[in-house]
Amino acid sequence: MKQQVSIYTSSNKPTENQKNQITEFLFDHLEQFGDSKTDILKSINYSLKESPSFGGFVITKRNEDEIIGAVVVNQTGMNGYIPDNILVYIAVHRDLRGQGLGKELMLTAINLAKGDIALHVEPNNPARFLYFNIGFKNKYLEMRYKKENN
Repeated sequence: MKQQVSIYTSSNKPTENQKNQITEFLFDHLEQFGDSKTDILKSINYSLKESPSFGGFVITKRNEDEIIGAVVVNQTGMNGYIPDNILVYIAVHRDLRGQGLGKELMLTAINLAKGDIALHVEPNNPARFLYFNIGFKNKYLEMRYKKENN
Protein backbone atom coordinates (compact mmCIF):
# COMPACT_ATOMS: atom_id res chain seq x y z
CA MET A 1 0.00 0.00 0.00
CA LYS A 2 1.43 3.32 -1.08
CA GLN A 3 0.75 6.08 1.44
CA GLN A 4 1.16 9.71 0.52
CA VAL A 5 1.16 12.87 2.65
CA SER A 6 -0.11 16.10 1.07
CA ILE A 7 0.22 19.56 2.58
CA TYR A 8 -2.14 22.27 1.36
CA THR A 9 -1.63 25.99 1.91
CA SER A 10 -2.68 29.25 0.28
CA SER A 11 0.05 28.69 -2.32
CA ASN A 12 -0.64 24.96 -2.81
CA LYS A 13 -4.40 24.57 -2.75
CA PRO A 14 -6.38 21.37 -3.13
CA THR A 15 -8.86 21.06 -5.98
CA GLU A 16 -12.54 21.59 -5.13
CA ASN A 17 -12.99 17.81 -5.34
CA GLN A 18 -10.09 17.24 -2.91
CA LYS A 19 -11.47 19.89 -0.56
CA ASN A 20 -14.86 18.18 -0.59
CA GLN A 21 -13.20 14.80 0.10
CA ILE A 22 -11.33 16.29 3.08
CA THR A 23 -14.55 17.84 4.41
CA GLU A 24 -16.45 14.55 4.03
CA PHE A 25 -13.63 12.58 5.65
CA LEU A 26 -13.44 14.88 8.68
CA PHE A 27 -17.23 14.99 9.05
CA ASP A 28 -17.43 11.19 8.93
CA HIS A 29 -14.41 10.24 11.03
CA LEU A 30 -14.59 12.91 13.73
CA GLU A 31 -17.87 11.28 14.68
CA GLN A 32 -19.39 12.74 17.88
CA PHE A 33 -16.39 15.06 18.33
CA GLY A 34 -16.93 16.86 15.00
CA ASP A 35 -18.85 19.79 13.62
CA SER A 36 -21.10 20.45 10.66
CA LYS A 37 -19.74 20.14 7.13
CA THR A 38 -20.27 23.90 6.79
CA ASP A 39 -18.02 24.64 9.78
CA ILE A 40 -15.39 22.12 8.67
CA LEU A 41 -15.29 23.72 5.22
CA LYS A 42 -15.00 27.19 6.80
CA SER A 43 -11.89 26.08 8.70
CA ILE A 44 -10.37 24.61 5.55
CA ASN A 45 -11.10 27.78 3.58
CA TYR A 46 -9.59 29.84 6.41
CA SER A 47 -6.38 27.81 6.31
CA LEU A 48 -6.17 28.27 2.52
CA LYS A 49 -6.92 32.03 2.75
CA GLU A 50 -10.06 31.58 0.67
CA SER A 51 -11.76 33.82 3.19
CA PRO A 52 -10.11 36.78 4.97
CA SER A 53 -7.67 35.11 7.34
CA PHE A 54 -4.12 34.62 8.55
CA GLY A 55 -3.97 31.24 6.78
CA GLY A 56 -2.71 27.94 8.03
CA PHE A 57 -2.48 24.52 6.42
CA VAL A 58 -4.26 21.24 5.79
CA ILE A 59 -2.50 17.87 5.88
CA THR A 60 -3.90 14.70 4.41
CA LYS A 61 -2.53 11.20 4.42
CA ARG A 62 -3.84 8.88 1.75
CA ASN A 63 -3.61 5.18 1.15
CA GLU A 64 -3.92 5.00 -2.64
CA ASP A 65 -6.95 7.25 -3.33
CA GLU A 66 -8.53 7.00 0.13
CA ILE A 67 -7.92 9.59 2.84
CA ILE A 68 -6.84 7.82 6.02
CA GLY A 69 -5.99 10.91 8.10
CA ALA A 70 -6.42 14.68 7.99
CA VAL A 71 -5.43 17.76 9.99
CA VAL A 72 -6.59 21.39 9.72
CA VAL A 73 -4.54 24.13 11.40
CA ASN A 74 -5.52 27.81 11.36
CA GLN A 75 -3.11 30.62 12.15
CA THR A 76 -4.56 33.02 14.71
CA GLY A 77 -2.54 36.11 13.88
CA MET A 78 -1.61 36.33 17.56
CA ASN A 79 1.39 35.30 19.59
CA GLY A 80 2.19 34.77 23.26
CA TYR A 81 -1.07 35.62 25.00
CA ILE A 82 -2.95 33.50 22.44
CA PRO A 83 -1.08 30.74 20.59
CA ASP A 84 -0.02 31.42 16.99
CA ASN A 85 -2.01 28.45 15.71
CA ILE A 86 -5.07 26.43 16.55
CA LEU A 87 -5.32 22.82 15.55
CA VAL A 88 -8.96 22.83 14.51
CA TYR A 89 -9.40 19.22 13.36
CA ILE A 90 -7.42 16.00 13.37
CA ALA A 91 -8.97 12.67 12.43
CA VAL A 92 -7.80 9.19 11.58
CA HIS A 93 -9.88 6.66 9.67
CA ARG A 94 -11.88 4.75 12.28
CA ASP A 95 -10.54 1.39 11.04
CA LEU A 96 -6.90 2.49 11.43
CA ARG A 97 -6.90 4.02 14.91
CA GLY A 98 -4.34 2.86 17.45
CA GLN A 99 -1.60 2.33 14.85
CA GLY A 100 0.32 5.57 15.42
CA LEU A 101 -1.17 7.48 12.49
CA GLY A 102 -2.65 10.18 14.73
CA LYS A 103 0.70 10.77 16.41
CA GLU A 104 2.44 10.90 13.03
CA LEU A 105 -0.06 13.49 11.73
CA MET A 106 0.20 15.53 14.94
CA LEU A 107 4.01 15.60 14.80
CA THR A 108 3.87 16.64 11.13
CA ALA A 109 1.53 19.50 12.07
CA ILE A 110 3.78 20.57 14.97
CA ASN A 111 6.81 20.61 12.67
CA LEU A 112 4.99 22.63 10.00
CA ALA A 113 3.47 25.21 12.34
CA LYS A 114 5.34 28.39 13.05
CA GLY A 115 4.86 29.09 16.74
CA ASP A 116 2.73 27.60 19.49
CA ILE A 117 -0.38 25.50 18.91
CA ALA A 118 -3.62 25.31 20.86
CA LEU A 119 -6.36 22.74 20.45
CA HIS A 120 -9.73 22.02 22.00
CA VAL A 121 -10.54 18.51 23.13
CA GLU A 122 -13.59 17.17 24.94
CA PRO A 123 -12.85 15.51 28.29
CA ASN A 124 -14.25 12.16 27.06
CA ASN A 125 -12.23 12.11 23.82
CA PRO A 126 -9.67 9.29 24.03
CA ALA A 127 -7.32 11.28 21.75
CA ARG A 128 -6.58 13.61 24.68
CA PHE A 129 -4.06 11.03 25.95
CA LEU A 130 -2.14 11.32 22.68
CA TYR A 131 -2.06 15.11 23.05
CA PHE A 132 -0.73 14.88 26.62
CA ASN A 133 1.91 12.33 25.58
CA ILE A 134 3.13 14.60 22.78
CA GLY A 135 3.50 17.51 25.20
CA PHE A 136 0.27 19.50 25.16
CA LYS A 137 -0.70 20.93 28.53
CA ASN A 138 -4.16 21.57 29.91
CA LYS A 139 -3.57 25.14 31.08
CA TYR A 140 -7.09 26.59 30.85
CA LEU A 141 -10.70 25.61 31.16
CA GLU A 142 -12.49 26.92 28.11
CA MET A 143 -15.74 28.82 28.58
CA ARG A 144 -17.91 30.08 25.74
CA TYR A 145 -20.77 32.50 25.57
CA LYS A 146 -23.03 31.75 22.62
CA LYS A 147 -24.95 34.77 21.32
CA GLU A 148 -28.44 33.93 20.16
CA ASN A 149 -28.42 36.47 17.30
CA ASN A 150 -25.37 35.35 15.29
